[in-house]
Amino acid sequence: MLTEALGLALLAAITPTALLVAAVFLGAANPHRTVLFYLAGAVAMTAVMAIVVFVVLRAGHLYKPHQRQPRYGLRLGLGLLLLLLGGYFLRRGPRPAKPPKPPKPGKKPKQGSIISRLTARPGPWTAFLVGILVYSPSVTFIAAVQTIATSRQDVAESALDLALIILVTLLFIWVPFGLFLLAPERTSRTLHSFNGWLRSHGHQIVVVVSLGAGALLTLDGILGLTGAVT
Repeated sequence: MLTEALGLALLAAITPTALLVAAVFLGAANPHRTVLFYLAGAVAMTAVMAIVVFVVLRAGHLYKPHQRQPRYGLRLGLGLLLLLLGGYFLRRGPRPAKPPKPPKPGKKPKQGSIISRLTARPGPWTAFLVGILVYSPSVTFIAAVQTIATSRQDVAESALDLALIILVTLLFIWVPFGLFLLAPERTSRTLHSFNGWLRSHGHQIVVVVSLGAGALLTLDGILGLTGAVT
């Protein structure tokens, strides 16, 4: 179960926006403090969501042997939802950049999304808010948590596994930050050059991650419902 959960957490970590934001914050006036607040916001959001999902599923006793059908039915449902999302993104295609709208008289023009506006003026509390927004609940992360919540291990073991899931999910924050501490200039150059590729291929990454996680969960759900796995 932990292997499957960590695999889903790794897929949840592959978020182009997270790495793009990390690169921006590492170039801020106070990069260490800004990235730490960004990480704190991401930890707060993922930890709260993990606890909520874990408590709800445990309260529903989906970890018990006689709850096999609901347990694997949930996984099948999450898998199908991810497949639908992946198919939607694939059919929609990448969104072209929209030109900014002309401002109304007496008002400043709004450019880009709320995340791009917040990262344009990086500070500790805006970074904390960006961490919350970037790591708002995703279906893939919820799927990773439910794998642990529906297993038969005790709460202490589950808490450790959830911590590992959160650690893997936040890979695109703490790994660049750690590399930045070791080699600031080289890490910044590498991230900024890699970000160009991410901006060009972000849509394809989202599609592949959604379809890959969806296929994994759908297969698991089908095998569980048919009795092929225990």
